[in-house]
Parts: sequence; structure tokens; C-alpha cells
Amino acid sequence: MKNTTQRKPLQGVLNIIRFNWHFYLLSGLFIIFLVLLVTFLGEMYSIYLLLIAFLVLLPTLISLFISAYVYDFSDLYSFSWIKNLQIPLQSNIININAGFDETSILLKNQHQFENLQVFDFYDETKHTEISIKRARKAYPAFPNTQNITTNHIPLEKNSVDVAFLIFSAHEIREENERNTFFSELNRIIKENGKVILVEHLQDLPNFMAYTVGFLHFHKKITWKNTFQSSHFNIKQEVKHTPFVSIFILEKK
Repeated sequence: MKNTTQRKPLQGVLNIIRFNWHFYLLSGLFIIFLVLLVTFLGEMYSIYLLLIAFLVLLPTLISLFISAYVYDFSDLYSFSWIKNLQIPLQSNIININAGFDETSILLKNQHQFENLQVFDFYDETKHTEISIKRARKAYPAFPNTQNITTNHIPLEKNSVDVAFLIFSAHEIREENERNTFFSELNRIIKENGKVILVEHLQDLPNFMAYTVGFLHFHKKITWKNTFQSSHFNIKQEVKHTPFVSIFILEKK
């Protein structure tokens, strides 16, 4: 099994390049094409072509630097922020992913959660991103991971103390499906339980970081509508760097 208890240096940003290499290849080829055009078209057009090349290169580099900051140089994946939640080791914990899971092994070994169950709602007919398919090949599933659907989590009512959703729930693009999924979470969470949702938001900092890529995230108001529809309250919202939001949800 390739997962370890510690992340490798620059694992986050290297994974982004590894799973989205086609995007970076096309960007690189386009920049090379523009530079070659300069030699053929002469100085009259060189300033415009080089400006276009710069406008392609700069956002790409910014997104990679910020990704490295978020995923590799912050303490996001050390999960030190979990300590503030004071979760008993004997709690019934679930971690739900969308086909790519690099966090269960960390939760298990860094925090010694004894009763950790892992679920995967990946559906290849709905989640068609090539990056997820590449990630699934690179990272084998956590042992005993159960495949589920977004409309049913095979657990008893009021049986879970804490549910983690770490960069996974945004993959549920359709509103009704997302509301159904969070209603299922509400069903299985205990009255004093928590849902911990970690996500990028469709906001200004993430636009500055990822330009049009930020459209893959949901707006804060979208999440609030989902919480409202599924009868959750936001107990706490924490900004982990300007680019990541952690929502602590509880039942109404």
C-alpha cells in the first residue's frame, strides 16, 4: 500500500501536476508556440505575443505556488486544527471521499482514532474528471473502504460522532443530490455529533489563486443553502489560510 503516515515533500503540488499533466502540457506547448511565432512575425507583434505568453504563464505559476502553500507548507494535513475539537479517541468517526483518499491514513495514524470507517461515493458515470481516475490509480483505497451512493450511507440513525468531508463534497454538483447527501449525514449523526467540511470556496481569494478554476468550487451561500435544507447549523467556521474554509456543522 503506497500511503504512509507522513506526506512526502511537496506531495500536494506534485499531485496536482501529476493528475492534471495534460493541462500543464498544453499550456507549455502554447507558450512555446507563441515564442516561436515571435521569431517569424518580427518585432511588430512580439510585444503582444510575449504578453499573451506571460498572461498564460503567470496564473499557472501562481496557482502552483498557492497550492504548495495550502497543501504542503501549511499545517492542513498535519490536522493539528483537529485538536481544538477535542474528539475522544473512542468516537465513531467516518471519513467520506469522492474517489481520491489521502487523508484516512493520516487521521488513523496521526490521531489514533480507534473506530474509523471510510466511505467512497465516487461514481464514474457522474464524476468523469480524468484527474480523479489518475488519482485512484496512484492511491489505493484505504483498507475496508466501502463504496456508497450519495443517497444512502449504510449506517444506523444517530450512530456517528464525527463525519469528515475533506475536499470531497464539492464533487456533488447537482443541488438536489447534494441536499439528499447531507440529509443522509444528518440522519446518521448523533444529536451532539459534528460534520467537519473542508472546502475551497468560490470567492475572491480562490479566484486570484486559480482564476477560472475556482468555478469548480461552490459559493458560500450555496453551502449555507445546503446546510439549511438538510437541517444543519454552522457551529463554527474557520479559515485555514485565505483559501480553505472549515465548517463545523451540528444538527439543528
